[in-house]
Amino acid sequence: MERYSRQLMLDEIGEAGQRKLSDAKVLIVGVGGLGSPIATYLAGAGVGTIGLVDADVLSISNLQRQVLYAENQVGKPKVLCAKERLLSLNSTISIKTYHCWLTEENAKDIISEYDIVVDGTDNFDVRFVISDECERQHKPFVYGAICGFEGQVSVLCNGKATYRTLFPNEAETKAMPHPGKQVIGTTPAVVGSIEANQVLQLICNYGKPLIDRLWTIDLRTMDSFIIDLIF
Repeated sequence: MERYSRQLMLDEIGEAGQRKLSDAKVLIVGVGGLGSPIATYLAGAGVGTIGLVDADVLSISNLQRQVLYAENQVGKPKVLCAKERLLSLNSTISIKTYHCWLTEENAKDIISEYDIVVDGTDNFDVRFVISDECERQHKPFVYGAICGFEGQVSVLCNGKATYRTLFPNEAETKAMPHPGKQVIGTTPAVVGSIEANQVLQLICNYGKPLIDRLWTIDLRTMDSFIIDLIF
């Protein structure tokens, strides 16, 4: 337990919480700017099984914010590079990789293996797929999104709110401009860390997770708000 000694000191974690973390299975969809801090902190905390879904390969422009990777990995599949890095951080956990996009065809089988699904993607289509499948399987969906200096996080499909609560018009949402092309590297660092913390809260059952609530932040002003999604 020396590895986790600092968090074991916390009443909210302790040995019971650490066992819950070890037993937990968490799927991260997208291992880019958001996925980097999510995966790193969940691995560091000792989440026993982490699944990584991403069909992309690393490009040099990713490194500005995707700090899970190194220059010598450019051109290689992100999920394989991420697995190597995460196991070098914590060799006691299990990492499963899916070098593919999450789709309506494969979402059911992949998500069924996990307790919680975390959003590391920047794709509206994929978020609808995640939310719909998590709702069907009664599994929490930790949602996160970024644009420029702004970000937001919520826990969906664990109460009444789903992604469709935020974006009820699917066709209109999918036609919106891509939200994450212009971004400072610290935005996904902050938002991804908040997502990781939501996962830890859900697993260890402490505090007040963002279930049916939306947390937002603007890093230009540090203004932050929590909005109730269900009234």
